[in-house]
Amino acid sequence: MTDDRERPRAAAAFDALGAEYEKAFAGSRTHRRSLEWLLARLAPGSRVLDVGSGTGRPTAETLANAGHVVLGIDVSPVMVQLAAQQVPAATFQCADVRDVPLADGSFDAVCVYFSLLQLDRREQRDLVRRLTRLLRPEGYLVLATVPLDVDGVDATFMGQPVRVTSFPAQELIALAEDAGLEVLAQEASMFTPAHPDARPEPHLFLHCRRTGQPRMG
Repeated sequence: MTDDRERPRAAAAFDALGAEYEKAFAGSRTHRRSLEWLLARLAPGSRVLDVGSGTGRPTAETLANAGHVVLGIDVSPVMVQLAAQQVPAATFQCADVRDVPLADGSFDAVCVYFSLLQLDRREQRDLVRRLTRLLRPEGYLVLATVPLDVDGVDATFMGQPVRVTSFPAQELIALAEDAGLEVLAQEASMFTPAHPDARPEPHLFLHCRRTGQPRMG
């Protein structure tokens, strides 16, 4: 069930940030390497879901420019408008991905770059399981987050109020494995967004492949 209180909060924060978010994170070399990892494994014309697609850059743009069919979904109308303008080769939809009817096994890859942080832990587990089901057998899921042991913490992100929930690294890996994913590679880094109100933050990128059914429990 979508939390109707949290969805407007997340949308409002990223509506306010708009293009500033893209500028702040444009220097992330780890993100670029993550996309290169995925591109090296995708067959031509693969269908890719970009969850929390933001301004469309760099994820949707990089994938679409490589000839893949990209669907980006984001809760922020401002972000979706920017993405549609900047990456016309991809398709973007303003919605909560949990509310969008998508068929199991219909994507070759799913990208989830920093788009879980506004959900609580149960919602994150449920969403990763659902996104795993959307993958074809042996499809790829790339997940990036801020690997901290925080649960429903009110914080300020680039001047905007947000509520943040995350997992430490090993718990995130266990979450992915429980969803039916094999973690093939991972990379951790520290990154400071290029914004006067930003602080250094740890980033963790997990590069996964669907291997089977979710674990019970």
